Amino acid sequence: MQVITAARPAWIFPFTGLQPAQFRQLVHLVAERGGDAISDGRPGRQWALDLPDRVLLVAVYLRTNLTMRQIGPLFGVSHSAAHRVIDTLGPLLALAPVRRRPVDQIAIVDGTLIPTRDHRLATKSKNYRYSTNLQVAIDASTRLVIAVGDPQPGNRNDTIVYRTSGIEEKLAGRPVMADGGYRGSSEVIIPYRKPADGGVLPAWKEELNSHHRTVRAGVEHALARMKSFKILHDYRRAAHTLADAASGIANLHNIILTG
Repeated sequence: MQVITAARPAWIFPFTGLQPAQFRQLVHLVAERGGDAISDGRPGRQWALDLPDRVLLVAVYLRTNLTMRQIGPLFGVSHSAAHRVIDTLGPLLALAPVRRRPVDQIAIVDGTLIPTRDHRLATKSKNYRYSTNLQVAIDASTRLVIAVGDPQPGNRNDTIVYRTSGIEEKLAGRPVMADGGYRGSSEVIIPYRKPADGGVLPAWKEELNSHHRTVRAGVEHALARMKSFKILHDYRRAAHTLADAASGIANLHNIILTG
């Protein structure tokens, strides 16, 4: 028996954070990307769930981080079928790459640690857990996520991950702001550091740092909103799937933010 279905809009917001109209927008996007044409991998066998219910299953999984054995019965399918839905449809929720960025657009980038159980990529990091470092960039004006980097081992600092995750190339050609952890990246605007001799910064530098903190807070708020999707608190799947999951969450974040 299927418990949760997209045919009953009252289920959508509590389990996904999306309003019904936003969810319909998401289903339309997945359909445009070919989601309705994907079979479940076995010739002649159709999906037990229609496209809206499959999209809902993926969104519920990202939001709640339920196990396959928990989420399958909620949708009236086996846990293996739930696996196949997430594997095939999950990448279609991904954030679309920004092809034309405004000339005056300012990006803000920051990294966050994602606890990841796959030790082939995750390493012990400063949160004392096996984690990966995920870089996220937003538009300073709209607060929308414009780029997500490929997850890297969590024991690498932000400067290195900024260069190796691919996000540097995605942001090339536009101003980028970040915190002091990106020292060494000449193209990134970071706060002024206090003198090594223990002196104080001039008043004008302190004022610029204060303004920098105010603007940079936007990316921290975006990361907090993204982490309302509980899968980013304990990623149990193979590490190579985290990039698609994070990109999908970034897309859902943007849909929710734009209303």
